[in-house]
Amino acid sequence: MPKNKFSTNAVIEIMNKITPLIKGLITGVLMVSTSLLLIYTGQPADSILNYIVYILYAGGITWTLLAYSHSESYSATFGAIFGQGFRCFIIITLIMVIFVGVYAKAHPEMAKEALEQYEADLKKQGNRNEAERKELINTAKKQFVTGQVFLAAFGTLITGALFTAAGSGLLLMRRK
Repeated sequence: MPKNKFSTNAVIEIMNKITPLIKGLITGVLMVSTSLLLIYTGQPADSILNYIVYILYAGGITWTLLAYSHSESYSATFGAIFGQGFRCFIIITLIMVIFVGVYAKAHPEMAKEALEQYEADLKKQGNRNEAERKELINTAKKQFVTGQVFLAAFGTLITGALFTAAGSGLLLMRRK
């Protein structure tokens, strides 16, 4: 029987040739594309469809970890496995931070909506006078994009570290 050029071994070999950096780049672009699709189709922030982005994130890290586990350079240590996932998720984090920063800067209506909500919350609390509320709102307005970028960086890094740690642990358990 002739060998199929798309056999399982051929696919694994191709996957092993793609570096974690490229896998992170592919995953990050898919996450940004999906985020934009969800935004422009008017999905609410609490829609279950937003979890697709996290599924893509976990999938990109899983792809990286599994490809490494099938490579000749595989070392069955937590540090080595986590290092491969780290190389992937740090690129994803960079892409997502750039996306959030550019998107927040290009869409000042996001800041306006968030500030209106913040102002309403401050009024509802009732423990600040008008001058204090205005000062807090002005500070929040100046720091909106920076805050969004910080939240994106922190959230993406923590999530990536959790996905990578879990995947690394599962690979080690599977190998034993």
